[in-house]
This record gives sequence, C-alpha cells and structure tokens, in this order.
Amino acid sequence: MERIDENDDIDMTVELDLMDGKKVTCAIVTILTVNERDYIVLLPLDDDGQSTEGEVWFYGYKEDESDPNIEPELIYIEDDDEYEAVADAFDEYLDNEEFEMMKDD
Repeated sequence: MERIDENDDIDMTVELDLMDGKKVTCAIVTILTVNERDYIVLLPLDDDGQSTEGEVWFYGYKEDESDPNIEPELIYIEDDDEYEAVADAFDEYLDNEEFEMMKDD
C-alpha cells in the first residue's frame, strides 16, 4: 500500500503496488471486523476513477495504535475459510446498507 488520500470524508482511496509492478487505485468501501480481526474492502478503480468490473478485494487490515501517522498494513488473505468469513461479513454489510437506504426513503 502506498498512500491513503483523504479528499473528503466519504471518498478515500489507497494506491496498491501489485506483485506484477502495476499500481492500482482503489476506493475504500469499508473496514470490517470478523473474528476480532480487521479487514478492509477495496474497490479497484480505472484511470478515470470508475469501477468497471464491480469486484471488490479483501485484505487483512492492521493499524499501529501507538502511532496513527504510520501507514496501515494490508495483509493478503491466504486461508479460504478466513476469506469466506470476510466475504460473508461483507454481504451482511451490503444487506444492512440496503436496509438503511430503504429506511431513509
């Protein structure tokens, strides 16, 4: 992870350095806690700042609580069961967001 941009309170992005040398800007969708661990949900964006494929990426997320100025660490999820738990939590998050939007209407 290279940086977090706080352009405004809603639209935050990170720039990831991928293993193939490419850089990808991703919107931060949310941070979830699953089994007492934090995970970040990222939405890859194209050069125009749009999501063309609609896929999201899940990573473990770890902040240095002793120094908020240190860049958070993103951790690749290798375990299939852990990944599924995060995906399920994200589905629940989306369901809750949809319910909140319906309530507000």
